[in-house]
Amino acid sequence: MQEIIVSGAAGRMGSTVVRLAHEGGAHKVVGAIEYAACPQLNNDAGEVAGVGRIGVPITAHIGPLLTGRVVVIEFSTPAATLEHVRSAAAKKIPVVIGTTGSDRKQLDEIKRLARRTPILLSANMSLGVNLLVNLLGKVAQKLGDDYDVEIIEAHHRFKKDAPSGTAIAMGRAIADGLKRDLDKVGINGRKGIVGERTKKEIALLSVRAGDIVGDHTVIFGGIGERLEFTHRAHSRENFARGALRAAEWLAQKRPGLYGMQDMLGLE
Repeated sequence: MQEIIVSGAAGRMGSTVVRLAHEGGAHKVVGAIEYAACPQLNNDAGEVAGVGRIGVPITAHIGPLLTGRVVVIEFSTPAATLEHVRSAAAKKIPVVIGTTGSDRKQLDEIKRLARRTPILLSANMSLGVNLLVNLLGKVAQKLGDDYDVEIIEAHHRFKKDAPSGTAIAMGRAIADGLKRDLDKVGINGRKGIVGERTKKEIALLSVRAGDIVGDHTVIFGGIGERLEFTHRAHSRENFARGALRAAEWLAQKRPGLYGMQDMLGLE
């Protein structure tokens, strides 16, 4: 049985991970982490997740929990995630990171810490999404520059970052297939007299409304036809199941930076 620590245990994703781990029986939650001012601090993680008492209180301190063959699953904030990764790397504890919104400096440090402990970093833990990201790069390479690329993502009103990490991952896969730099050709939204669409640009457009779990549509628009690829998440369970599967896989790996593509054998 794989032991896990869930960071962000009172949040939407973290509590789903706790619930599925408890219900599935193949994983054991041995730690639950939240920020120091969280209203759920000291409450039982199982009760917060809706599965009843599991004897694991939500705490603000990860250090004492980093023992044995445990794996940390991160669904918190970029700053908290980095602090936890530092602590885990010092004790060579693997970390699965599903947190989004990290800046370049934070990501660079995570990459350096991966030299000391196994880290799996993914903007989206869904198996379906990661298969799609892999496919999009190949489609873009075959279609070439004659097709315009537009990426539309929709999430719930509470999501703090935009565009979504998944949309960015899709954009980067497509840009790589087209031999472009997404940081140079990516645009986020349009307003006013922007002129004719440039041939190289890749648009990432964000929608925030209600309780949308996560929708992503990629349009390859040519003259006379268009291809559309859509992934819709019906619930957060697919992300949580992917994270639990990633934790099992990562526990057997050497230090290094991995992604869901590695776990699925797609790279």
